[in-house]
Amino acid sequence: MNFSLGVIDPIAFSLGGLQVHWYGVIIGCAVLLALYLAVSEGKKRQVPADDFYDYILWALPIALISARAYYVIFQWQYYQNDLSEIYRIWDGGIAIYGGLLGALLVLVIFCRKKQLSAWLFLDIISPTVILAQGIGRWGNFINQEAHGEAVSHAFLTSLHLPGFIIDQMNINGIYYQPTFLYESVWDILGFVILMLLRHRKHLFKRGEIFLTYVAWYSFGRFFIEGMRTDSLMLGALRVSQWLSVILFIGAIILIAYRRYYRPNEPWYLAGNVKYGRELK
Repeated sequence: MNFSLGVIDPIAFSLGGLQVHWYGVIIGCAVLLALYLAVSEGKKRQVPADDFYDYILWALPIALISARAYYVIFQWQYYQNDLSEIYRIWDGGIAIYGGLLGALLVLVIFCRKKQLSAWLFLDIISPTVILAQGIGRWGNFINQEAHGEAVSHAFLTSLHLPGFIIDQMNINGIYYQPTFLYESVWDILGFVILMLLRHRKHLFKRGEIFLTYVAWYSFGRFFIEGMRTDSLMLGALRVSQWLSVILFIGAIILIAYRRYYRPNEPWYLAGNVKYGRELK
């Protein structure tokens, strides 16, 4: 596992005076793959492909804005002194939780406007979203960000990591914990589990694939976030850790509540329940 690339240039290529970053390329590819998989699953669940295309056109820009807004709000002491910095998103500073919350808000409004089943829509896209998140973390790898505390070269070697990962974790002569990799593995493992389980009959009620995704992602994110050194703080914990706790507990409670108080919710694979124009 000695394959080495040296320190990777974050610029993928240039078009005239425009520099295209690997971060954007990786995120773009992750979104396209997620969209393709969602459309494929949607066909099985009687969801028109156009609904996904229409949604992504609204969700992407709003998610980007909300991801930036989330970051700026919790770093306001820095940005209040120079408001022009708020718009310089190319200098870094977006939060995935902010993007997810923005995309969720768009989805609720989108489904309500079109009288679609928001729970079913969320069930379909959730596994693809966590896959995109896992792939997207490699953009952080290229940018040498979202890392943990300083560690020794011997520690990274003991993890049996490829040489190119160890090299990229060398930032100004100091090696750092590859927390981007831990979250990527956690996310991709969540994708595999959800994909293996969601087509089992009488396992998931409508909405439970999404809630399982929320619980899985937030559980892992809490511990991985605690290892990072470049994330936003709020009191004793990082902002994302507080939100992870809220989301994890909320998802578990909501699953239990819907199972007990709404036992007639259709199964995700219910063959006699059409997507139609219902809102569940």
